[in-house]
Amino acid sequence: MGKKLENAKALYMEGIRDGNAREAVAKYTGERYIQHSTPVKDGREGFLEFFDDFLARNPVRDIQIVRGWEDGQYVFVHALQNLNHGESMWVTGDFFDTDDQDRMIEHWDVIAAYSPTTPSGHTSVDGATEVTDLDKTDQNKALVRAMIEDLLMQGGNPANASAYIAEDYIQHNPEVADGLAPFQKLLVDPNRPLWYQEIVLLVGQGNFVATLCRATWDEQEMAQVDVFRVKDGLIVEHWDVVEPVPPREEWVNSGKF
Repeated sequence: MGKKLENAKALYMEGIRDGNAREAVAKYTGERYIQHSTPVKDGREGFLEFFDDFLARNPVRDIQIVRGWEDGQYVFVHALQNLNHGESMWVTGDFFDTDDQDRMIEHWDVIAAYSPTTPSGHTSVDGATEVTDLDKTDQNKALVRAMIEDLLMQGGNPANASAYIAEDYIQHNPEVADGLAPFQKLLVDPNRPLWYQEIVLLVGQGNFVATLCRATWDEQEMAQVDVFRVKDGLIVEHWDVVEPVPPREEWVNSGKF
């Protein structure tokens, strides 16, 4: 595990799970800490203001970092939060930028309710976790970028899905079954509501690539995190975390992206 990933996990686990927010933010964040989680103000004090209240409201916190990796200056973690003995359960996709001392200096997140089942019997977060194929990082990142631009953005060609997606594609979206065919059906729907607009971040290591995208669902702007596992030049597994972007008047920082 690289130092950046280690520090990102420690900020989560020591600061939030263990309730030592002040100590963790001092150790694991840099001189500046830019925040894109829209209810949290910038800076260390903004982090503490938000999490002092969060910790008080949620005295029982079981948090797992299910998978994570680092890519140059960036870190991605995929986390499951179980609060107050299952009173609420959330999945988060978190991206961090880091400084030259491997401390967190900027943070983006997308949060969605945990789903215990999918049409094919998975959950929001189960599945492969091991980072492999380190020599294929650049190739796999390029594949994911091309797939998003070709299949998920307007002007692309959904007929090309089999060039990117494996026939036995494993799907963790709570409403979509496994396999290439159900995914293709969504792509060719003439009334499809979801369109990707911009790739904001793309962070990969080996066989895993995570993206943060600006998207729209009908007229609603969405923040979309997608996690892809790649094998032998095709995407074989997918997880997502999706959140509506709140109205600008509700932001306390520069916004989701």
